[in-house]
Amino acid sequence: MTSKNATATDGQEALQPELDCFIGYNLKRAYLIVQADFRRVLGEDGFSPRAFSALSLVVQFPNITQTGLSKLLGIERSGLVAIIDDLEQRGLVKRVPVPGDRRVQALMPTKAGVQALTEATAAVYRHEDALFEDFTTEERDSLMALLRKIRVLGE
Repeated sequence: MTSKNATATDGQEALQPELDCFIGYNLKRAYLIVQADFRRVLGEDGFSPRAFSALSLVVQFPNITQTGLSKLLGIERSGLVAIIDDLEQRGLVKRVPVPGDRRVQALMPTKAGVQALTEATAAVYRHEDALFEDFTTEERDSLMALLRKIRVLGE
């Protein structure tokens, strides 16, 4: 079922899905816009949002285990393996043994990984600045606070 929106600009009535009243639907639609622009900015062979996040955390927390990283990212450890494999194949991270436990490997960034993250981070800042240029500082701060509040509720 849809409702009619009488404020259409093309002279015809626009249809407005009832889904528009759901926060989750709007969050997903907003995420798709942000993600598409993120991928556009970082290029075809750039980082996916998950790979960017993983590399960022490995650089910030060298020697983090894959289990620790999966917890910080909020994804299953099994889902992280492909991301780490890709980053390792690209020469951006390396797996190193953890002393005292041969079953566990820690993750270390390489020099190339730190450099790639530095460049990608600058691009992501530019992407967010451009995408949210119409937001006031207060609106950006409010949005971040609300998103963080949702994350805390989910943890």
